[in-house]
Amino acid sequence: MQENRTTEKIISTKEKIINSSKRLFSEHGYKATSVRKIASDVGIRESALYNHFKNKEDIFLTVAKDIFSSPFSFSHDEIKDAALKGKVFLNKYAMQYKLLTFDKNNESMFRILLIELLQNKELREQFMSEFHDKNIKVLSEGFFIMMQNDLIRSSDPMMLSYEFLSTLFYIRLQITLIRYDSISTTSLSTQFEKHVDFFWESIRK
Repeated sequence: MQENRTTEKIISTKEKIINSSKRLFSEHGYKATSVRKIASDVGIRESALYNHFKNKEDIFLTVAKDIFSSPFSFSHDEIKDAALKGKVFLNKYAMQYKLLTFDKNNESMFRILLIELLQNKELREQFMSEFHDKNIKVLSEGFFIMMQNDLIRSSDPMMLSYEFLSTLFYIRLQITLIRYDSISTTSLSTQFEKHVDFFWESIRK
């Protein structure tokens, strides 16, 4: 029983560190956020924080992994079931992407990550692994299943994935840049749905 309580306490403290770090990074930036600030915000000693993370970069990479995660974390069977619905699969994917784009905490971290990507090799590798590779894999699998079931025209599923994902990423980037200057993004709020409509019409049988 004591062991279970200890495990719960460790998990809880680690989550607090991640949540505090995400907020502090988004408010002050990576460089201005120190381990001491994070520990103080969580309400623990700086030395205690090192029981959970090696250093500030380790915390940042953990937070980044969460931000870069694929909108879909599906098993093969779940991807198959969703892909058999054709356009519905793409709509669900795009809507998850849209939710991430308009999430304020996610958006603030996304800005910082764009800056840090150019300065941190490990972050770049993580971006390629957690965002690019995983998203392309999920989409490629979905498109391949659609082709097998004669829902869309035969093509290269990987290239279709690149085409579909790249536009979503660009819309997200565009919205982030515009909102940075406090300009309304109302006119762009339906771009995700429009992209799905346009893309589906270009590939369906």
